Amino acid sequence: MHIRIVCLVLTTMFGAANGLTAAPPNKLQAIPDFTKGDSIPENAKHDWNLGPTGLRGWMYCDKLVTTDARQIRITSVAKGSPADGILAVGDVILGVAGQAFSYDPRTEFGRAITTAETESGGGKLGLTRWRDGVTEEVEIVLPVLGSFSAMAPYQCSKSQRILERGLKALVARMSKPDYAQSEDAIPRALNALALLASGDPAYDALVAREAAWAAKFSTRDFRTWYYGYVMIFLAEYVTVTGDESVLPGLRRLALDAASGQSAVGSWGHTFALPDGRLRGYGMMNSPGLVLTIGMALASDAGVNDPEVSNAVELSARLLRFYAGKGAVPYGDHPAWMETHEDNGKCGMAAVLFTLLGEADKAEYFTRMAIASHGAERDCGHTGNYFNMLWSMPAIALGGPNATGAWTNEFGAWYHDLARSWDGSFTHQGPPEPEHDSYHGWDATGAYLLAYALPLKKTALTGRVSSITPNLSSEQVQSLIADGRGWDNKDRTSFYDSLEDKELLERLASWSPIVQQRAAEAIKRRKEPPVAEIIAMLSSDSVNARVGGCTALEELRGKATPAVSKLQDLLKDEDMWVRVRAASALAAIGKAGLPALPEMLDIIVRGPTPAICFASDLY
Repeated sequence: MHIRIVCLVLTTMFGAANGLTAAPPNKLQAIPDFTKGDSIPENAKHDWNLGPTGLRGWMYCDKLVTTDARQIRITSVAKGSPADGILAVGDVILGVAGQAFSYDPRTEFGRAITTAETESGGGKLGLTRWRDGVTEEVEIVLPVLGSFSAMAPYQCSKSQRILERGLKALVARMSKPDYAQSEDAIPRALNALALLASGDPAYDALVAREAAWAAKFSTRDFRTWYYGYVMIFLAEYVTVTGDESVLPGLRRLALDAASGQSAVGSWGHTFALPDGRLRGYGMMNSPGLVLTIGMALASDAGVNDPEVSNAVELSARLLRFYAGKGAVPYGDHPAWMETHEDNGKCGMAAVLFTLLGEADKAEYFTRMAIASHGAERDCGHTGNYFNMLWSMPAIALGGPNATGAWTNEFGAWYHDLARSWDGSFTHQGPPEPEHDSYHGWDATGAYLLAYALPLKKTALTGRVSSITPNLSSEQVQSLIADGRGWDNKDRTSFYDSLEDKELLERLASWSPIVQQRAAEAIKRRKEPPVAEIIAMLSSDSVNARVGGCTALEELRGKATPAVSKLQDLLKDEDMWVRVRAASALAAIGKAGLPALPEMLDIIVRGPTPAICFASDLY
C-alpha cells in the first residue's frame, strides 16, 4: 500500500485522467401539466405518501429534486382517512394554505402539515384542488398533535404523541398472522427494536417473540446486511431485559460475522472466502459498519469471545481512517466528498465510535451527520432508507440543541410527510422517477427510534452516554449552515456567489465537504487568489493547510508558484497534510518535478514517521 499510493501520485503527475463521470440524464423530458390533460409519464412510477392525510401523490422530479414541480397528482386515497370524500384519484393539488406551490410541493406540503397539526393550526389543512377544470379551496382536518419543541424530540409533546401512535400502528402490523412472512429481516429487526426502545411492558411478549426469531435467524443471501441489524436488536434485547436465553443465538451470529470478515477487516454483500478475500463487489462499508456495531453491542451483552472483539478492532482500524477526511464511502474508496453523509454511514460511524469510547472520532462523525440535511439527506445509493434511519441516533449525540435545529431544518417536514394517517411511517425514497430498492419497506421502526430518544432505553436511543460534548445553539446553527448551498441540480451557484474572502474562510473549515466545495468554486474563478491560498499553507491550523492543498490541487497548473511550499509540506507533522500536499503536486503536473526525488526517496526508504504519508493509511 505504501508504494501503491506514491505510484498513484506519480502517475497522476504525468497526466492520468482525473475527471468526474457525468450523471446520466433524467428520463423525464418535460414537466406534465395535469390541468391541461397531461398524464403521469409511463416510466415514472414513484409517488409519495402525503403525510397523515391518507393521500398518495405524484410530482415531477428531475436530477434528484422536486423543486421544478408545481402540481401534485393524487394517485390513491385511503378509505376512512381524513382525505376520504374530499379528494379523489386524479385530482390535482396546486397549492396549500391558499398559496400556489412556489418552490417545492413536497417541502411545502410537508411544512403545511406541520403547521396544521399545531394548536393554532387547529388541524386544518387547506388545499387548492383542481378537478375536471374547476379549481377550489378544500380543507382536510387532521388530529392536533402540537408543535415540535426547540429541542425535539426532547421536551416535545408532539414527538411523544407521534411515538405513541406509531407504536400502536406497529403492534397492529406485527400482530397480523402473515407478518413473519411479509417483512424483510432489516425492518423487522428495527420494528422490534422500536418496541424495545419504548420501555413499555405492554409490548414485552411481542418483543420476546421477535427475540426468539432473531436468535434463530439464518440466511445464505446477503448475510452481511441482515446479520448486523438482527444482532443489534438481539444484543439490545439481552442488555435491556437480562433475558440470556437468546444469548447462544447472539453468540452464533457474532461469531459467524467475525469469521466472515475479510483479512483487512471489511465485509461485502456476503461473507469472505476462507482465504480472507471478498467476493463479488468487494468491500462495502454500509453492512460492515452495522456488523461492527452489532458485534460491539454483543460484546457488551455478554458475548466475550476474543474472535468477536478482534473483529471489532480490525474493522474499527479500517474505518478510523475516514475521520477528518470526508464521509465514509461506499467501499474501498477515498473518502466521499460530495456530501456530508453517504446514506447513513457517518451516522453509523458516530454511533460505533461512541460505543468504542473514541471521542474525537465520535464527535467528527456526529458533526457530519448534523450538517447533512435537505438534498444531502434526501438521497442515497439505491435509496435513502439508511440515511433516514441513522440520522437522529447520530445527531442526538450532539445534544438536544442539535436534534431541535436539525428537526426544524429538515426533519419536521420530511418526517411529517412520511407519517401515514394510522401513525405508521412509509419509506419515501429519493426524488427520482423510479422506485428504489427499498420500495414497500415498512419504515415505522426506523423512524420511531428518533422519537424514542428521550426515553434512553437502548444504546441507539441514548442508554449509552454520549462522549461528544453537547453543542451550543450557535455551534449547531453553524453546522446546519455548512450543509446548505448544494443540491443535485445546482451544485455551484451558492459558492460561486461568495467573495474570495468567504471562500478562503471556507477552505479552512472543519468540514472537508465545505473545503472541497470552496476549492471547486475557486477553480472556476478567472483570477483565483493563489497568493492567499499559498499563505494558508503556513497556517497553524491543520484544516487551513489541508484546505489550501485542496484548492491548489483543483487549480492544477495555476498553482505552480506553490510547488516549493507544497514540497515542504511533504514533511508536515500531520499525515493528511502530507497526503494532500502530494496530491496537489501531482495535479500541478510537470512543474512539480522538483518534488520527484523526494517522492522516490519515500519509496526507497520506506515508512518513517517524519515524512511517509502512505503507510499511515493503516
